[in-house]
Amino acid sequence: MNVWFNIVGYQLVWLATVWGASHERAWLGPLALLPFASIHLRRRDGRLDAWLLLAAAGCGTVLDSLYAATGTIEYASPFPSGHAAPAWIITLWAAFALTLRHSLRFLQGRWLLAMAFGAAGAPLAYVAAARSWQAVGFPQGVVVAIGALALGWAFVLPLLLRLAMTIEHQTRSRTATHVHV
Repeated sequence: MNVWFNIVGYQLVWLATVWGASHERAWLGPLALLPFASIHLRRRDGRLDAWLLLAAAGCGTVLDSLYAATGTIEYASPFPSGHAAPAWIITLWAAFALTLRHSLRFLQGRWLLAMAFGAAGAPLAYVAAARSWQAVGFPQGVVVAIGALALGWAFVLPLLLRLAMTIEHQTRSRTATHVHV
């Protein structure tokens, strides 16, 4: 997978999703995700990305629902509920999962760097979504939101990267076992 394609593809999905959510067109995110995910999932090793997509979407649903339920973050287009992660945020998590084995591969095994990257990158993305298009709001203040995002992502990004490594390792081990038998 071309790293630059992966970076640009993810950013396009992010832009379409955030802009769509802020303009009451939350369907744009899933629509933008379709070709990006399709390219990844149709690859020979696409099932690995499929597992990561499901895991990240589940993890993101829990984390962003926690932010919504505690009033730390308020989401535009809050379907299905204002007290849970909206569908468009879950779309972003799914798209993000498709970077873990590709453009973010360099973070695998570098756990402190991954923690720092998550702790800095996620708050920047949420603040950009808030400032650019008011896709998210911070009812308890930006400092509280940035702290919560930094803490959550400092834990979640290394976890997802470790999952990516584990899935790849198990797949390689199974393939090697079948070849040698």
